[in-house]
Amino acid sequence: MKAYLDIETCAGGAVTVVGIYREDRGLRQLVGGEITDVSVWEALDGVDTLCTFNGDRFDLPILGRQVRLDLRKQFASLDLLRECRRVGLKGGLKRLEERFGIARNTRGMNGWDALHLWARYEAEGDREALRILLEYNREDVMNLVQLERIVVGVGFEVEPRAESREPRGES
Repeated sequence: MKAYLDIETCAGGAVTVVGIYREDRGLRQLVGGEITDVSVWEALDGVDTLCTFNGDRFDLPILGRQVRLDLRKQFASLDLLRECRRVGLKGGLKRLEERFGIARNTRGMNGWDALHLWARYEAEGDREALRILLEYNREDVMNLVQLERIVVGVGFEVEPRAESREPRGES
């Protein structure tokens, strides 16, 4: 069983939102104090593979430190950033979404915006900021499903550049 995972953090580096999608359970988002070793473990119960974008270097180590679970040892990892690089695709998640026409209501937002939304929610109790942050995280998680289908599921290959297809003259 595979789970798609993405986290958001605050400026201090603490995890503020964990989004986890499983086909058998749908999307679950843990927020703030809900993010514990027990809640993460429960959300991942029965999972053998975690699908992320840059999760091997960002999401899994940060989440693991916060909840004291070594997620990289407990689960196989399908890091879509690594898979994209393997087939010659460059750019971050948002750039790849644009390239492949993957829809996003929060288009134009990035991780810095997520930091500011959490700060507004935490400092002012701004429920609208939290709603937008959760939508941003939801789209990050759910778009991993589509990106995986494009890059891994159908064996996407980047076409070579036109100049590399031309025969080279012999000297």
